[in-house]
Amino acid sequence: MEDSYKITLSESELPQHWYNIQPDLPRPLPPYLHPGTGQPIGPADMLPIFPLELIQQEVSQERWIDIPDDVSRIYRLWRPSPLHRARRLEEHLQTPARIYYKNESVSPAGSHKPNTSVPQAYYNKVAGVRRLATETGAGQWGSALAFACNCFDLDCTVYMVKVSYHQKPYRRSLMQIWGGEVFASPTDRTEAGRRILAQDPDSPGSLGMAISEAVEDAVKHDDTKYALGSVLNHVLLHQTVTGLETQKQLALAGETPDILIGCVGGGSNFAGFVFPFVPAKLRGQDLTLLAVEPTSCPTFTKGAYMYDFGDTVGLTPLMIMYTLGHSFVPPGIHAGGLRYHGDAPLLSLLVHEKLVQAIAYPQNPVFEAALTFARTEGLVPAPETSHALRAAIDEALKCKETGEEKCIVVLFSGHGFLDLAAYDAYLSGHLQDFEYPDSMIQAALDQIPKFT
Repeated sequence: MEDSYKITLSESELPQHWYNIQPDLPRPLPPYLHPGTGQPIGPADMLPIFPLELIQQEVSQERWIDIPDDVSRIYRLWRPSPLHRARRLEEHLQTPARIYYKNESVSPAGSHKPNTSVPQAYYNKVAGVRRLATETGAGQWGSALAFACNCFDLDCTVYMVKVSYHQKPYRRSLMQIWGGEVFASPTDRTEAGRRILAQDPDSPGSLGMAISEAVEDAVKHDDTKYALGSVLNHVLLHQTVTGLETQKQLALAGETPDILIGCVGGGSNFAGFVFPFVPAKLRGQDLTLLAVEPTSCPTFTKGAYMYDFGDTVGLTPLMIMYTLGHSFVPPGIHAGGLRYHGDAPLLSLLVHEKLVQAIAYPQNPVFEAALTFARTEGLVPAPETSHALRAAIDEALKCKETGEEKCIVVLFSGHGFLDLAAYDAYLSGHLQDFEYPDSMIQAALDQIPKFT
C-alpha cells in the first residue's frame, strides 16, 4: 500500500468489542466520591442518572466488552472510518515524516461523538428510558446525541453553552433536525441555572454549568436519564473503536506509530484513539502519546491533579482528575468542545503517570495550521481538531530539522463546516489569543473542597 492515500477496512472488519483499559492501568483508578458525604459511591448512587448497563461498564474490570448488534448496525452507517496518508501535507512541509490522520468527520454528526452517543441511547432505550438530557459545548456532542436518540426513538433535551449557542447556530439547527430541543445555558428552567444567573445575569455559560442543568433535569424526572459526551469511563470505552480500527489500518500500511496526537477537552476522542496502544507502551514500545489543549483552558498543562466536581454547582460525583476548578469559566474561544475545567480520570491518571504528554496552543497558531491542512488535504477541520493538527505539523517540522522519518498519526476528530464563523474571524484578523492567568486558575482551585 505504498502509494495509497486511504487505508480502508470492510464493514466485516468493524471491531466486535470495545477495549477497556482499566485492567491494564499502571495502578487502580481512585473511586468516585459522593458529592454530599465525600465517601466512595456505589452503583445505587448512580442509578438516578444512568441505566445499570452503563454503570456496570463504568466500573468493569473486563478487558473486552461486546458491542451489541443493534449498535453495530448503526455504526456501519459510517464505520469503519478511513485512515488517510497526508501526502500533500508532507510534500508542503518538505518533511521526511509520514503523517496519517484517522478521519472521524465521516459520521452523520461530523465528529467522533456518535461512537458513544449511539450505545448510550441504545442502553437507555433497553432500560425503558423515554428522554435523555445532556449538555454540549460547541454542539458536536449535542448533535450526536440528537442523532442517536432519533435512531432509538428517544426524546432529547440539550443544554448548550450560551456563548456557543450564539456562535454556532447551525449546530443548534442540526440538533433540531434530528428532533432535539436546545436551550442556551445557563437557563431559568433549572434551579442550577437560576442560581448562576442570579450571580451573573450575563454569564457566557460553561460546560460545567450546562452539566449542572442537565443532571438536575434528569434527576427530577423519572422518565429521563443523563448522557455525557466525555470524561466518564464508559464514554472513553465506547470511543476505543477508533483506536482499534487504527491499529488494523496501520498494520495494513506496514507502519508502527512513533507519535499519536489528539485534541483534549474532556478527553474522549484522544483516549479512544490512544488507549488501545497503551499496553504496547507499557511493554516498552517507544511511543509518544501527545494530548493537545488550548492555552485558554490549560487543564493538563496548568491544572492540579485532585478530586473535583464534574459540574459547576456540585451535583456530580467528585472525581480525581486534572482540573482548573469547577468554578473556572474559560473565555469564549471558538474551540467550544475544549472549554471544560477537568479531564477524564482515566486519561488524567495516564498523564500523572507520565505515560501521556500534554501541550497547549493559543487560537491563532491553531487556525494557521487548520488553513495549511485545508489547503493541502482539502478537509476543513473543526477548531478543536485543529489543535491536534497544529501539534502534528510542529512534530513533522521537527523531523524536517533532524531528518528523522517518524510515523505521526493524528486523530481528525471532526470537520469544521459548521464552524466557518471562526474561520471568518481568523481570516479577518479578529481572532484573539488568550492565556488564562495563573492567579485566576489558583483562585478557582482554592474553591475546591479538599479530599484525600
